Amino acid sequence: MNSGWSEWPAPAKLNLFLRITGRRADGYHELQTVFRLLDWGDRIRLRPRSDGRIVRHGDRLPGVEDLADLAVRAASLLQSSANCPQGADIEVEKRIPAGGGFGGGSSDAATVLCALDRLWGLELGEDRLAALGLELGADVPVFVRGRSAWAEGVGERLVPVALPPAWYVLVDPGVQVPTAALFQSADLTRDSAPAKISDFAAGTVLDNAFEPVLRRREPAVEAVFEELARIGVPRLTGTGSGCFVEFAHRDAAQEALARLPRRMHAWVAAGVSDSPLRAALARPSHQH
Repeated sequence: MNSGWSEWPAPAKLNLFLRITGRRADGYHELQTVFRLLDWGDRIRLRPRSDGRIVRHGDRLPGVEDLADLAVRAASLLQSSANCPQGADIEVEKRIPAGGGFGGGSSDAATVLCALDRLWGLELGEDRLAALGLELGADVPVFVRGRSAWAEGVGERLVPVALPPAWYVLVDPGVQVPTAALFQSADLTRDSAPAKISDFAAGTVLDNAFEPVLRRREPAVEAVFEELARIGVPRLTGTGSGCFVEFAHRDAAQEALARLPRRMHAWVAAGVSDSPLRAALARPSHQH
């Protein structure tokens, strides 16, 4: 692909726990979570254009117009905020299931911001790019910064955390969950006691506020939980329907995956401390 196109990773994430500790005056919820970045995700292809246009190529998500597409919105926001005359061709190879809580749209947006910052020669810096990311969504900054992190606020106050190596059996139950509806749910616990990083490190904090709500609402999620309980401790990621079980070793994760029914959409991914995007950005020249 040396026709001016370059290719960039847009890794998925897991929320290793998620607590809602209160509600702010603006209606947003205060939360605590740990974002774990994965070595697996979408791929983004980009090519700078001299005519200033942002053009989306390839497959679209069903029902998502280009103007609502987070990758397109990220490029447009970067272009306007940096007053950049260049445009871009964008193609997204989707591997991360939509609505699963794996962060696909947010990660795509972050990769577009960081890679176009490089390709357009803007050099805005991580803090400025993370601030732009927050305008697009609460999960975008962690992907811009590219490190697994403890998060508070709406998810934008980030402290990098060193996590032990881990492998995850991931399952997509195939249910797209509207985040807004979950946050409005009457049986959502919104006043959990705040956890400390030391609690999480000790392994005493694994809960996700949305798990009981989703398991009651979505039979497909409950069925996956029952199946995963046979191989380990099932958990929910984010506000989506995606489920996972953590293992300390790759072999154990692969063996557990092999014990699951063939009909399940399940696979193994490794947790990483540093995002594959950071590694790609660290390479001096990025032309494929």
